[in-house]
Amino acid sequence: MLHRRKLLTAAAAASFVPAAPAIVRAAETPGVTATEIRLGNTMPYSGQTSAYGTIGKAIEAKFRMANDQGGFAGRKVNFISYDDGYSPPKTVEQVRRLIEQDKVAALFATLGTPTNSAIVRYVNQKKVPHLFVSTGADKWGDYKEHPWTIGWQPSYVTESQVYAKYILAQKPDAKIGILYQNDDFGKDYLHGVRDVLKDGYDKRVTTASYESTDATVESQLVTLQAAGVDVLMTIASPKFAAQSIRKVGGMNWKPLHLLTNVSASVGAVMIPAGPENGIGVISSNYLKDPTDPRWANDAGMNEWRVFMAKYYPEGDVKDLGNISGFGLTHTMLAVLKQCGNDFSQENLIKQATNLHDLENPVLLPGIKINTSPTNYRPIRQLQLMRWTGKTWDLFGDIIAGASA
Repeated sequence: MLHRRKLLTAAAAASFVPAAPAIVRAAETPGVTATEIRLGNTMPYSGQTSAYGTIGKAIEAKFRMANDQGGFAGRKVNFISYDDGYSPPKTVEQVRRLIEQDKVAALFATLGTPTNSAIVRYVNQKKVPHLFVSTGADKWGDYKEHPWTIGWQPSYVTESQVYAKYILAQKPDAKIGILYQNDDFGKDYLHGVRDVLKDGYDKRVTTASYESTDATVESQLVTLQAAGVDVLMTIASPKFAAQSIRKVGGMNWKPLHLLTNVSASVGAVMIPAGPENGIGVISSNYLKDPTDPRWANDAGMNEWRVFMAKYYPEGDVKDLGNISGFGLTHTMLAVLKQCGNDFSQENLIKQATNLHDLENPVLLPGIKINTSPTNYRPIRQLQLMRWTGKTWDLFGDIIAGASA
């Protein structure tokens, strides 16, 4: 039996009272009725990457809050989220179910590079808006190849280019080891490092891959240490990132350690790894970290804290995933507002690709969201940060991607 999780933010349709007239041809618009807008999602609520499941729960809570505040043109969001276990075949089955049975108007924040890769052709053939996918794979910015799919977070290639430049500045003669997930997620980082090192890549870089279904990455780390690596890049999902930091800490190995920002969560990674094991680890962010004391009185973070207390009190306030889910949904709510009373699939993608200097309460100061019909990379800036043993400490300037 397939694992599944169905989160419905709307009440029964019969209980809704429209505050505005139904849109013209509402009955002909997939996922839109006089009382609801159906949005579909897949998340790994189970399996090796289940730490990401909290993102889906935060999204559901944020839509529930928006519904309590009146919804959109008299409609409530019905957010249907199924568990795919981070398994591409399950993602395909669940997305077909969302589109063909649940008749969703759009997919939103489907998580994972391999999982989204498995559905992107089907979704674009169906011309279903595939909005703000929760993965930084560089290919989500390719508006010509898949015009119905748009990313949200900074590209993994851009992120890895920033890391490679930092490595060259700190350790110009370093031997670099890269532990990476053996799929498009991990390989994007290899491409970014190669872009910076150019001909020196093959001479200076040793790689070790793992599969998302593996039990551990300990043997890969032993191999990289034996290769004389003095700079380690860990490109892994939360479970394996925590394993990596904990293992390196127990090996009497002191490389300059860089960590992908998708696994920089304090609650899901740094604490389970042993906070002391990660001291000095470098990562990057575009979101405000809930454990960073500099945001203690920040208006945007206070908005998030009030939201968490009321709508997701069981959620971990140290988990960056809950910031991500809030920020993603904040962007989607802006799209729904821009739609006015037209929630057709054509208008949903049109509005998603026409966001201009959109503020987001949980983005770092100076970072705004911009999209256009030829810009499918909403966020193209980030900032480096270092783990202190208690929190992430931002340093340096906001760095823009090459295409920003």
